[in-house]
Amino acid sequence: MNNSGRPLENEEPKAWNPYFAGVLAGLLIVCSVFLSGQYFGASTTFVRFAGMIEDVFAPGRLTTSQYFIEHPLVIDWQWMFVIGIFFGSLISSATSRSFRLQAVPDSWQERFGPSGTKRAMVAYVGGVIAMFGARTADG
Repeated sequence: MNNSGRPLENEEPKAWNPYFAGVLAGLLIVCSVFLSGQYFGASTTFVRFAGMIEDVFAPGRLTTSQYFIEHPLVIDWQWMFVIGIFFGSLISSATSRSFRLQAVPDSWQERFGPSGTKRAMVAYVGGVIAMFGARTADG
């Protein structure tokens, strides 16, 4: 590092310690529950966002759905939280100089080869399984 605290051109950016980041995330959740009585969550937001997109192409169709009566299509704090995750990650990777557009990460390529299609299919299936589990748990 130079005197300004920034990495030198040929120096690898340092990642956060995952244990430290986990503790910070845990404290953030505790503070959220303590201050607002709300847990962080994203799966309901993804369903609402899909509903918002559907509502653009078929207006009013979801108004009779019991799920969307209980969970209206609104931009609320959870929706802003999910958007914040994206922008926070982008800012973090840009400021640490670790941002890269990469369809197939190096660790995947070492284990399973360079196929971007295979990577996309596995990521999609994994996302479906994770979302199914989260929605089944009402989370």
